[in-house]
Amino acid sequence: MRIFKFGGASVKDAAGVQRVASIVQHFTADDILIVVSAMGKTTNALEDLVKSFLNGKKEDCSKQLKDLKDSHQRIIDELFPQSNEHLTNEVSELFLQLETIVESPAVGSFNQVYDQIVSFGELISTKIVSAYLNFSGFENRWLDARKLIRTDQNYRAGRVNWNLTRRLVLDNVKSGNSYITQGFIGSDDNFNPTTLGREGSDYTASVMAYVLQAEEVTIWKDVPGVLNGDPKVFQGTELLKKISFREAIELAFYGASVIHPKTIQPLQERGVPLRVRSFSDLEQEGTTISEGVNLEPFLPCFIRKSQQQLISLATRDLAFIAEDHLSKIYKLFHEYGLRVNLSQHAATSSSFCVNDDPIATPALLEQLKQSFDVSVIGDLELYTVRHYDNSAVADIQSRGRKLLEQVSTDTYQIVIRI
Repeated sequence: MRIFKFGGASVKDAAGVQRVASIVQHFTADDILIVVSAMGKTTNALEDLVKSFLNGKKEDCSKQLKDLKDSHQRIIDELFPQSNEHLTNEVSELFLQLETIVESPAVGSFNQVYDQIVSFGELISTKIVSAYLNFSGFENRWLDARKLIRTDQNYRAGRVNWNLTRRLVLDNVKSGNSYITQGFIGSDDNFNPTTLGREGSDYTASVMAYVLQAEEVTIWKDVPGVLNGDPKVFQGTELLKKISFREAIELAFYGASVIHPKTIQPLQERGVPLRVRSFSDLEQEGTTISEGVNLEPFLPCFIRKSQQQLISLATRDLAFIAEDHLSKIYKLFHEYGLRVNLSQHAATSSSFCVNDDPIATPALLEQLKQSFDVSVIGDLELYTVRHYDNSAVADIQSRGRKLLEQVSTDTYQIVIRI
């Protein structure tokens, strides 16, 4: 079986859904399980609905629901020359369930309410895509991912129960058929909806591939594959044809929008290759991420993280920054949810480059000031170059004033102020 994943940009409108149909028609000889995200900006709209609901803004909820329903109905009307009453009724039923939720008192934490509401985006999109694929001649069965992916109750970042998920998937997915299901969502043991966190739809595809021992996972995007840098930031970027699992995880660790490590790990364990291909050009082979391959072509890979802060700490009595100090500091970063992107230590001081978080950072700084002299510089950029050469380093250094620099065998990093 092959696993295909189509993101929100792939199905943002009727033309996108039609393009998905044209792509899968090239693979009719294969069993395919298709994982689909919510359409376009639907997740953002549902997040706004969550806020309105929890803030008691009923009029805003009504308008947001109507806008969502109208936008999806327009796509249905464009896809089907004659009305598809069955699909319209199914989608209307989902919106009715959503309306019932926001008209009732909130149950559970913010994260639980979030998962309950936001999960409807994927349910609605897959109903539409499944119906259109069947209409176009690509027979498929719609599956509810809430009945397949079982997680714990860590809402908004559900952790997969692999044993139960395996049993549920294998009970419902049989050879000789093609299926469509939702990315990003699952359910806990009480059948409450859960979501899988960042890059959740890619992760769903990875979970399915692991359980089904799939031949390959293909993620279809609006880019030719994985490039050695963001073309909006770096000039002369090139397509990377092959990347090893380990290299992909390294790139993701430093902030490249390649594939999230949690998606790669199950694939690596099963040895299932992952391809990133363009949904607008089937002639392009894209990028293959697999075990034991070299980076091809072997090029410097550039990553930029903007909106960074440099937090510098110094001991007040000129005592050494020792292991006990550092363990307390890193524990605070963890407690406040701030990831350290780069750190550097001297005898009596340490510097930490972190994402600028307007909510968490001020509270963290108050804690740090109890034990250290603290200084902060904001509005910075962190550049990372994997497999750097002199030309790559010179290019990055020319972009601003250097505040911090770190060099290892394979990786060059610099924090600069523009």
